[in-house]
Amino acid sequence: MGSCLSVSMPCDQVVNQVSQCLSDKGSYIYDLSMNLAALEKDMEVLKAKRDDVQGRVNREEFTGCRQRLAEVQVWLKNVLDIEDEFKDLFSTSTVELQRLCCCGLCSKNVEMSYSYGKRVIRMLKIVKSTSSEGKFDVVTEKVQVTEVEEMPIQPTIVGHEALLERVWNRLMDDGVGVLGLYGMGGVGKTTILAQINNKFTKARGSFHVVIWVVVSKNLDIHNVQEDIAKKLGLWNEEWDKKNENRRALDIHNVLKRRKFVLFLDDIWAKVNLPTIGVPYPDVVNGCKVAFTTRSRDVCGRMEVDELMEVSCLGPDKAWELFQKKVGESTLKIHADIPDLARQVAGKCSGLPLALNVIGETMSCKSTVQEWRRAVDVLTLSAADFSGMKDEILSVLKYSYDSLNGEVVKSCFLYCSLFPEDYLIDKERLVDYWICEGFIDESQSRERAINQVYEILGTLVRACLLVEGEMNNISYVTMHDVVRDMALWIASDLGKDKEIYIVQAGVDLRNMPDVKNWKGVKKMSLMRNNIERICGSHECAQLTTLFLQNNQSLLQLISLRYLDLSRTSLEQFHVGSQELTKLIHLNLESTRKLKSISGIANLSSLRSLGLEGSNKTLDVSLLKELQLVEYLENLTIEVSSGMVLEQLLSCHVLNVSGCRMGEIQIERTTPSFQNLSRIDICVCYRLKDLTWLVFAPNLVDLRVKYSNQLEEIINEEVAARVAGGRVPFQKLRSLNLSHSPMLKSIYWSPLSFPCLSKISIAGCPMLRQLPLDSDSVVRFEVFSIEYREEEWIKEVDWKDEATQLRFLPFCKLGPDPTVTPNKYNSQTRSINSVVGVRHQPINQRFKQSFTHKVSKGIQPF
Repeated sequence: MGSCLSVSMPCDQVVNQVSQCLSDKGSYIYDLSMNLAALEKDMEVLKAKRDDVQGRVNREEFTGCRQRLAEVQVWLKNVLDIEDEFKDLFSTSTVELQRLCCCGLCSKNVEMSYSYGKRVIRMLKIVKSTSSEGKFDVVTEKVQVTEVEEMPIQPTIVGHEALLERVWNRLMDDGVGVLGLYGMGGVGKTTILAQINNKFTKARGSFHVVIWVVVSKNLDIHNVQEDIAKKLGLWNEEWDKKNENRRALDIHNVLKRRKFVLFLDDIWAKVNLPTIGVPYPDVVNGCKVAFTTRSRDVCGRMEVDELMEVSCLGPDKAWELFQKKVGESTLKIHADIPDLARQVAGKCSGLPLALNVIGETMSCKSTVQEWRRAVDVLTLSAADFSGMKDEILSVLKYSYDSLNGEVVKSCFLYCSLFPEDYLIDKERLVDYWICEGFIDESQSRERAINQVYEILGTLVRACLLVEGEMNNISYVTMHDVVRDMALWIASDLGKDKEIYIVQAGVDLRNMPDVKNWKGVKKMSLMRNNIERICGSHECAQLTTLFLQNNQSLLQLISLRYLDLSRTSLEQFHVGSQELTKLIHLNLESTRKLKSISGIANLSSLRSLGLEGSNKTLDVSLLKELQLVEYLENLTIEVSSGMVLEQLLSCHVLNVSGCRMGEIQIERTTPSFQNLSRIDICVCYRLKDLTWLVFAPNLVDLRVKYSNQLEEIINEEVAARVAGGRVPFQKLRSLNLSHSPMLKSIYWSPLSFPCLSKISIAGCPMLRQLPLDSDSVVRFEVFSIEYREEEWIKEVDWKDEATQLRFLPFCKLGPDPTVTPNKYNSQTRSINSVVGVRHQPINQRFKQSFTHKVSKGIQPF
């Protein structure tokens, strides 16, 4: 028989429990399933309303012109909170429903089910109420445009009106997000940017906020963030205590909803916009960032969409600004003052800062004598002019202070040794800076040249030098006021003017009065009319002396660099104890030079220039030069074929001038590895230059006024001696002029991997060029310049493909042999070359190489 288990419960207990479940509050339990379904349905309706409202808000806020209403933001936040609570409530719904019993009329745990059901009913009411509140006729309001803070500047701008308009138009271009203005100190960059800022007072509807921040030399992220925060209304003491990242996030959250313009004035290094919290401008957000800097390198690091240089004013605009500052009444006091005023204005070289300061200073000068004094001071010692140190030079000095390294700073100061407006041959600086110890003398010349170009590039991009090119000679110049600043720095900010004595091109007749010759380190008296140097001076620290373009004689010692070119020097004698530290001696264009003796005593000499002097290379001088142990660079005319052959056989590789008709070459002729530049001029008897096949590193070839020259490379001779050598593989520039018999450069097309320019003038017989359609690869920098219009019509191209390839790159140019007077008066043809040092010649004579055949030499 089976067993039976029976459970009994008092009847009144059952009745009481059922009654409790069926009471009003019992509906929390027996209606739970229905209430959950209703809540889920109402929640879907609420979320749909939320999505509709959020969509409207997003669309209206997208351009940044409108922002959401506060009540809308509160409602959206409430919906988000309700959604989180709903998710939490429904996460246990399955368990709660399973707890029900008696067909849903009761629960296995009445207390827990009652509590859960009550939460459902409460949320259902909240959802219905919130849903009814989500009816908005308007969800956003127009953003209040922030007033543009007008910068306190003069309402008109003198000299840069056209540039101001270009800057504004480019900044307003949809494709320009970041615009950089660069230029030297005091040129007017901040003035232009301030004018642009003030333009937004009339165009404020286009942008929501316009922010001006002065960054200055030492970038401080906290200060930049603070200036932006104050403009946005974010700044308070609590905000200021936040860390950099939190501040950036706050700024970003505001600016990402705004169409903003950010002006950053006077930056010296890259400003990382995301680090500050500034969204990067693009076409979508339409925002703008514009900045000023003295460094073009900074513009590159800022990834600008538009780069614009602010240059000095031209003469007419500079005079207009200067007149405005001086005042019409002052200029009319005396008839001579306007002419003197133009001279004073000219000393400013178009720099607005100088024109303003000096013009204001001179506005109260009412006598002719005061104006004449101003011209003298600005010419001889500009730092002494009133206001110059504090208001001009000290401002420009920031650019010098920002240079990286003492070598770069020293090289910059060195450029101030040259006269105003002087065109400084870049490669000439190689010798100067090696002598000064700025460049390592143990490295190859090619590396030295590369280092010089790197330093000059740094100075150019810092707007401390200006670069250019003329007749294939690269040069740099120094703005006059920048030069004044450099001389001021070199003299220990004016405290010791005899350290660095520079009176170049100021019409001196006599040597300057120097109290302490022992303290002089550098002296430049070039381009004066000094006839004689008298007395004995002890100059223990003097390393550089420039006396070129004078009529002087010399009696000074203890130098490393001595330049006496274009003087009336008649005799140069070196004793056994003199000039033992001299590295470079330039006696070029000394037409009266009769004798040089004791050259072998220059034990440290590495470079000797005699080109264009009255001395030619004969056997006697050759023997003496062979005793100069470290000589590396020689420029001199050669009048004897026998001497030239001796030079070639001894690996002498720097020759200037040739008066014989043929240079013999054989298979045993040495390879001229150091040769990079050749200038052949006024050589009436040479018929070919086939020996050039032994110059594999040739970069620049110039042939001028060679009446009998018929070929550059002779096919028959080359076949006999060249041994398969292909010439001109590193040639970059080929200049052929006034050689009426020249018919051929090479008998067949050649490959020119490096060629960038061919110049042809006065060569009527030259009808074929050694080119085919594959000869040149660097067409982005390539050109063929010709002087006579008819010449290009007579060219016999190899084929139609060659003609189509090269004809677009042909252009009518100036005569390459004609040099402007200004440049001709201060430069010469390049003699410096890429070379290997200490190549023994007869175990003693060491040379690098330029072959320069010339009678009409351009003086340095």
